[in-house]
Amino acid sequence: MEIKAVNVKVPEGANIIIGQSHFIKTTEDLYEALVNGCPRVKFGLAFSEASGPCLIRHEGNDSELVKSAIDTLMEIGAGHSFVIFIKDAYPLNFLTSIRNVPEIVNLFCATANPIQVLVARSELGGGIVGVVDGYAPKGIENETQKTERKKFLRQIGYKL
Repeated sequence: MEIKAVNVKVPEGANIIIGQSHFIKTTEDLYEALVNGCPRVKFGLAFSEASGPCLIRHEGNDSELVKSAIDTLMEIGAGHSFVIFIKDAYPLNFLTSIRNVPEIVNLFCATANPIQVLVARSELGGGIVGVVDGYAPKGIENETQKTERKKFLRQIGYKL
């Protein structure tokens, strides 16, 4: 068995959500979760079947993000996985509704950071074993940084 780190390019201004699912209706159910969570979100999603024709199924309302999701999933090469790229919204707007999609098994990340997807390869195929999300900590926030964090959350409307 081999484990490979796949570098993922997140399009400028986008966030990525990566997860695992188990059924062909994932594509349409994720589409509905996204538009119901924020109707104005721009997104592209792709889901990799792990049986039958083993196709990458895809949907979205932004052709560049759809292409990025497909390309990313092709490079990852893991069955029953999905990639969603979003713009004009944050992943936290969708995580609960995505988790509530009946066929969702696991979420690996939701981020705008540079990421690496760790993929194990065997004679059967590939599987995501984890995600490296961003960089290692460089320190501990001080009181000024804590104040800035709280101000930022209020500035973008997530706190009163």
